[in-house]
Amino acid sequence: MNTTEAATFWDGFYADRTAATEPRPNLRLTETVTDLPPGDALDLGCGEGGDALWLARQGWRVTAVDVSGVVAERLARLARAHGLEERITAERHDLNETFPQGGFDLVSAHYLHTPLDLDRSAVLRTAAHALRPDGRLLVVDHGSSAPWSWDRGSGTRYPTPDEVAADIGLDARWWTVERADTARRTATGPGGRTAEVVDHILIIRRTTHGDDAS
Repeated sequence: MNTTEAATFWDGFYADRTAATEPRPNLRLTETVTDLPPGDALDLGCGEGGDALWLARQGWRVTAVDVSGVVAERLARLARAHGLEERITAERHDLNETFPQGGFDLVSAHYLHTPLDLDRSAVLRTAAHALRPDGRLLVVDHGSSAPWSWDRGSGTRYPTPDEVAADIGLDARWWTVERADTARRTATGPGGRTAEVVDHILIIRRTTHGDDAS
């Protein structure tokens, strides 16, 4: 897999969808972040941009990244349309090759799944190292497939939150797992279809930078 292949796949995926004018934030983000003080957030795999827009409206400064230039451009336009261009920076990154610069108080990775090669553990490990002290890494994965999902029937096995944490392999002296569990919700798909799905939720907090953190 190379950058061109990943970008082509996801550009095509989103180009076939009507651009959202008011994309909704993910439930797990809003329920987790509402009580946190605003700071700098990184949205990995931002998609249509609902999470980035919601965070910006709560006072966060957001770097939103996706391998698809189509959605990065769409989000930049939406940010301008909603007067949030000073709070949202939309960037295209193939996370196998590049990672956004800077330190963050929150890194959000919602449904960072792909049929193409992606070293997720390495990406999430890099994300954890980009956290400031007391910053949180929020990883929300599919625990089941909705009927309209692109990967339905692919035989994909979704790791548990504990397995994801173990694969990231962070030193417990510097990072603490605050939550690792599952929850159900009703998802809404194309044409207003609904289905009950399972989310796997992992929250890791960085306790300190520490000279020995690795």
